[in-house]
Amino acid sequence: MRHPLQHLRGNSIRALRSQGVQVDVLGEDLKSKTLEEAQKSCLLVNAPIICRAASQVPFSVLKYAMTLDGKIAASSGHAAWISSKMSRNRVFELRGRSDAIIVGGNTVRKDNPKLTARHGGGHMPVRIVMTQTLNLPVEANLWDVSDVSTIVVTQRGAQRSFQKLLASKGVEVVEFDILNPRDVMEYFHDRGYLSILWECGGTLAASAISAGVIHKVFAFVAPKIIGGKNAPSPVAELGMVEMSQALDLLDVCYEQVGPDMLISGFLQPLPDVTPVIPSVDETFAIDPTVTPHESSIIFFYKAWDPFGAFSNFSPHPIQMPDKNGDYVTWLSVEHYYQAHKFSEVDDPLARDLVKNIKSAKSPEEAARIGRSMQRQQCHLVRSDWDTVKIDVMYRALKCKFSVYPHLNSMLLSTAGSVLVEASPHDLFWGGGRDGEGLNYLGRLLMQLRSEFLGESSTSSESSCLAV
Repeated sequence: MRHPLQHLRGNSIRALRSQGVQVDVLGEDLKSKTLEEAQKSCLLVNAPIICRAASQVPFSVLKYAMTLDGKIAASSGHAAWISSKMSRNRVFELRGRSDAIIVGGNTVRKDNPKLTARHGGGHMPVRIVMTQTLNLPVEANLWDVSDVSTIVVTQRGAQRSFQKLLASKGVEVVEFDILNPRDVMEYFHDRGYLSILWECGGTLAASAISAGVIHKVFAFVAPKIIGGKNAPSPVAELGMVEMSQALDLLDVCYEQVGPDMLISGFLQPLPDVTPVIPSVDETFAIDPTVTPHESSIIFFYKAWDPFGAFSNFSPHPIQMPDKNGDYVTWLSVEHYYQAHKFSEVDDPLARDLVKNIKSAKSPEEAARIGRSMQRQQCHLVRSDWDTVKIDVMYRALKCKFSVYPHLNSMLLSTAGSVLVEASPHDLFWGGGRDGEGLNYLGRLLMQLRSEFLGESSTSSESSCLAV
């Protein structure tokens, strides 16, 4: 199959064919009923990169072992061992294919796991502990970071003294304003994680499923019955009251592993990573250089894409005037944009937010702060934000493309092409997963391009300086 990342797609195929190697692409060169299953297999084996390319979270697998009556431990909490040694060896294989393993505080307190791959060397996944309270034991196997690192994610301000203790042991602690699986996964996506294995208890599993961050499930079912009204189950409360609300797995597979049965399947379908081409007629109204019949499309999304410099996340500092006319340096367009959600709000918390966003070490961190606080402290967002946000982005983009000659040249070189910000989840600034997005970032860039080319009848002066 072709690479799910647009700018890498076709490179390997061309390289192999140039050396005389026959390469057939499923669904293109080879089309038949017989090959449909082969194409499906290609999609399944590449599921992690496909999901990561189309979303802001790593590919996440929920793994658990349970008895025939649906228990992951006895009423006492004892759980060693539900599944067979053969099943546990399969788990080590799953760990070895993951960037990280996630557990909750309960698992650390009750099981004191090591969470090693134990498969004879090779890749060792990072261990991640999610805990709101940091109510964890002083001594635990996970605090031994001699072979592999451990990261604890927790609520901001939780047990400062214990955080210092963990840091002294070499354990990294990451604080979140409000700890939830979605924000945690977006954070690890930004750190470059591709695939994560969840080996948590039922409460955290339910929270992750509800947040929509679990893509696949591996359930090892052992032919045992333990009973117990208070014995825990793999997934806690999901708020469902009728069987019609149950989540159906897709592409379900059944495999016998020793005495156990392994049931696996997807909780959500694999996404289409290529946005649908937007309407050229609508684009022509913004940029007359785009012709209805001869236009091409240039997708951009991440800062490392070929046209990644078009992104508001690209690391190009700008200087913009403040309300007093003094020029202020912003590390990126995204820093400027996120901070202005809270500017001109007469509240010390809003002013602190602007400072925190301005000093954020990366555009991703600035976006995380701005987005999370917009959700959690909506009263701190300026009342006219929905009206002015396009103009805020436009002014920052115009500054960026005015003061960096190579960026200006890159933008002008796309004349005649439709520019699409290919974010699958941002339906305002991006094109969306199926072309349903408004693509306002692409529109603003095409408008700027038109102005720079002299196609627009009106243009505004840019108040910015190069840094």
